[in-house]
Amino acid sequence: MTETLPETRTDEPVTVESLARDLGSLGVAAGGTVLVHGSLSSLGWVAGGAPAVVDALLRVVGEDGTAVMPTHSPGNMEPSRMEHPPVLESWYDTIRETMPPYRPELTPTQGMGAIAECFRSYPGVRRSDHPQHSFAAWGADAGFVTEDHSLSYSLGEGSPLARVYDLEGDVLFLGTTHATNTSLHLAEYRADLDAPTMDCASAMLVDGDRELVEWEDRHIDDSDFPDCGTDFERERPDAFETGQVGAADAKLIDQRALIDFAVDWFEANRD
Repeated sequence: MTETLPETRTDEPVTVESLARDLGSLGVAAGGTVLVHGSLSSLGWVAGGAPAVVDALLRVVGEDGTAVMPTHSPGNMEPSRMEHPPVLESWYDTIRETMPPYRPELTPTQGMGAIAECFRSYPGVRRSDHPQHSFAAWGADAGFVTEDHSLSYSLGEGSPLARVYDLEGDVLFLGTTHATNTSLHLAEYRADLDAPTMDCASAMLVDGDRELVEWEDRHIDDSDFPDCGTDFERERPDAFETGQVGAADAKLIDQRALIDFAVDWFEANRD
């Protein structure tokens, strides 16, 4: 039988050491704050998989720095709003009554990738209390980033995204793009837009008891994130670095510059 080797752009297996070296070359530095969006499959053949990526990231950032990842769990939601896939209307009451409550230490991520799912349960990682839009953080400012995550308007001023902005942090793409750049949602909230609001609900623990908790949030839209990101990179080449981490195309972006640009961009380009 002919052995089939994995497709990769590296001559050797990707390791903790090589990942740490690549991250340092990109500009990730000890003591910094970095919000990570990563695709494990884009990195090539990684010895150890997702834990190797997390180990390398924490090694480079160091205990004086802070690593942050989105750990969203959007499936814990009002069933009438479920779209991927939708559920039968006759199921709504059953789902509302039986959906397990969000528990930061237990509830898995959904659609965040293997790296974020691994990161959320790492020793020393703290996770915010939002039942749909949580973030996890490790390091010196993990508490500052994750505490007091607002239930309403969950990606706005009371969110970990805004705390990364306060810390003058960076956004790190590991094989990902602006299409999934969560930081742009903060710009949506800050922009002067006529955005509709919506009623949301999730199962949560309230004083130890499961409750279906309701709140108001704004409608968010990521359909134009790639266009916004393209224009940002064209107009602000000084605000990001590009390189390769493992086999993945990687970017390290000044989050504050990105969000400030995107606020103006959304106001100019959205109806």
